[in-house]
Amino acid sequence: MNSDINKKQAVAPEIKSISSRSILKVPEIINTATGIKISGKLIKSFLFTTDVALVRNSNADAVLVLHPFVSQITIIRAIMTAADLPVFCGIGGGTCDTDRMASFAFESESLGARGIVLNAAVSDEVIKCIKEATSLPVILTVTSKKIDVADRLAAGVDIFNVSAAAETPDIVQFVREQAPDAPIIASGGPNDETIEKTITAGANAISYTPPPVADIFKNMMDKYRKMF
Repeated sequence: MNSDINKKQAVAPEIKSISSRSILKVPEIINTATGIKISGKLIKSFLFTTDVALVRNSNADAVLVLHPFVSQITIIRAIMTAADLPVFCGIGGGTCDTDRMASFAFESESLGARGIVLNAAVSDEVIKCIKEATSLPVILTVTSKKIDVADRLAAGVDIFNVSAAAETPDIVQFVREQAPDAPIIASGGPNDETIEKTITAGANAISYTPPPVADIFKNMMDKYRKMF
């Protein structure tokens, strides 16, 4: 009888509020990753978006805020205000000077960011400067095998973020071979098969790109049209 009770307790009960019934869920296969423990919180899924509505309505463990524009603290502040989960902020790194990058990193930390994400073109000098300016983990984006993994770790990189489209699993494996114990985030790709391949290659956590809000809204409206 006790074994039956234990089996029932093995599944976490779930309470759904009205606001969470249409929540954006990341693929369940991401839960097979080991995750990365950052500031005491285990993170397996990073939602890759700057959309505040998605940030507020997702079951992801954290948010990865990256965009192709010049870094602006206003954007970071807006997302930090809306988010109810850890936010990791991209601040560029390839074109800005060292002092500006350090200032952005410090301001991001003061707003409550949990980590700083830098692009692949950032110099070791900037990485070292940011490590001195903040206590946040530094996440370096990796886009090819041209990276000198040992050199980047020596400069102060804490986590690698592999984003290389279809080549992502291959590059994850390359980084893992160079740094067996380094935490790795990687883009999971379009489906469960590509996510599983990325995790098998050595990724500890997955960044998930959600569908456009317009597509989510369209699907919802299609259901409404059939109901009424």
